Amino acid sequence: MKALARLWVIPVVLVAWELIARAVEDTDFPPPTTIVVRMYELWFSGPASRLFLTDDALENLLPSLARMFSGWVLAALLGVVAGVLLGRSRTATDYVDPLIEFGRAIPPPLLLPVFIVLFQASLPMMLAAIVFGVIWPVLLNSIDGVRAVDRTYTETATVFNLSKQQYLRLVVLPAASPKIFAGLRLSLSLALILMVISELFGSTDGIGYQLLQAQRSFDGAGVWAAIVLLGVLGYLVNSLFVLVERRLLVWHRQATRNAT
Repeated sequence: MKALARLWVIPVVLVAWELIARAVEDTDFPPPTTIVVRMYELWFSGPASRLFLTDDALENLLPSLARMFSGWVLAALLGVVAGVLLGRSRTATDYVDPLIEFGRAIPPPLLLPVFIVLFQASLPMMLAAIVFGVIWPVLLNSIDGVRAVDRTYTETATVFNLSKQQYLRLVVLPAASPKIFAGLRLSLSLALILMVISELFGSTDGIGYQLLQAQRSFDGAGVWAAIVLLGVLGYLVNSLFVLVERRLLVWHRQATRNAT
C-alpha cells in the first residue's frame, strides 16, 4: 500500500500532459492517449495466439531484447572474470589501471564509426558497442568488491586451509557479490541505451530502427510510442533484476541487519 501511495504523481503527470498537449495541438507533442493508441496499433493488436503481439513487435521488439541481453551477458561475464582477477592482484591492476581509466572515459557512441568499419553494419557491430559501454561498471565494481573482502574472512580461510579455488568460490565471490550486483544493475540500463543507439546506425530492425523510421516519416506519435516503450522496458527489466538480486543476496541483508 505504501508503494502504491507513492505512485500518485504518475496519474497527475499524465493528466497534466494530456491537457497541455490537447491545448497546444502540436503533432510533435501528442497526448498520452494518442501515444497509447499508437503503441497498440504498432505492437499489441495482434492475435491472442501470439500474446497479442503484431508482426512489427515480433520483427523489432524481440530482436532488440535479444541484442541487449546478449551484449549485457557477454559484458557481465568478461567484466566479472577480469574484475576478480585484477582485484586479487594489485600489481596487475596498477599496470592496467591507466588503460581502464582511458577506456571508460571514451563515450561509446563515438566508437560506433570504428565498429562499423571493423564489423560492418551487423550484429557483431551492435554487440561490440553494447559490450564496450556496459563492461566498465561491472569491471570496476568487481575489482572494488574483491579488494573489499574482510580480513577476517581471509584469516578464517587460512585457518581452514582452503585451496585457491575454494577461497575464491566460498569467500571472495560471496563477499564481493553485493558490489558486483550493483555494477550489473547499472550496466543493464546502459545496455538498453546502447542497444537503441547502435540500432540507429547499423540495423534494419529493432526498436531503434523503428524509432528512426517514425522520425523520418514525421510520425510524431510513433516516435513517442517508441520512447515510452523504452521507458517501460527499462522499468520492467530493472524491477526484475532487483527482484532476483534480493532473492540471491538475502543472506547479505540478514547479515547487515544482524550487524546493526
